[in-house]
Amino acid sequence: MAAGTSNYWEDLRKQARQLENELDLKLVSFSKLCTSYSHSSARDGRRDSSDTTPLLNGSSQDRMFETMAIEIEQLLARLTGVNDKMAEYTNSAGVPSLNAALMHTLQRHRDILQDYTHEFHKTKANFMAIRERENLMGSVRKDIESYKSGSGVNNRRTELFLKEHEHLRNSDRLIEETISIAMATKENMTSQRGMLKSIQSKMNTLANRFPAVNSLIQRINLRKRRDSLILGGVIGVCTILLLLYAFH
Repeated sequence: MAAGTSNYWEDLRKQARQLENELDLKLVSFSKLCTSYSHSSARDGRRDSSDTTPLLNGSSQDRMFETMAIEIEQLLARLTGVNDKMAEYTNSAGVPSLNAALMHTLQRHRDILQDYTHEFHKTKANFMAIRERENLMGSVRKDIESYKSGSGVNNRRTELFLKEHEHLRNSDRLIEETISIAMATKENMTSQRGMLKSIQSKMNTLANRFPAVNSLIQRINLRKRRDSLILGGVIGVCTILLLLYAFH
């Protein structure tokens, strides 16, 4: 009985290892397919859109992707079934001393299954994202080619619109520069006017603070004015006397 259960366990382990090896090979090929799809899509994007070869290559790779994905999913399902049978065997094993070793082996196979499942879903998600992006880029390229193949009149009109738009942008930029210069000049004049007002205010403050100095300055100005009048009167009288003397 023990020999029969032992053989059953070894058969399950053998099946698990065989499926794991197949999955490992399939996942490597699956990853290479996704990588080659990404590179070929990048090369195809630089080719002329009238070339039909990229489309055929993309369709062939899509079919290969679908086929390999189905095969890997089937292998994962089979390996999951083997792990479940191994779990049932460990739970019903009649030799308690071997349960720890069996559980350790089972856990290792479960970890391998989990890693393969995670790698498969990650690679599949990357492939789907690349394919979706390429489909979008293909649609954009088609729209661009359709636009470029439009009539010459529309292209000429579009070019004129673009030139006019550029002229308007240049005009707006010049106006903004002129306004900036005017604002800077206004700020400079305002600052100078403030400085002059400050100087005048300080002079008035000094004059009000020292009235004696202000009075002295006024007296000096009056005396200078009086002396100028006296000097002018003397000069006038002398001029008249000289004229009288000259005519007599």
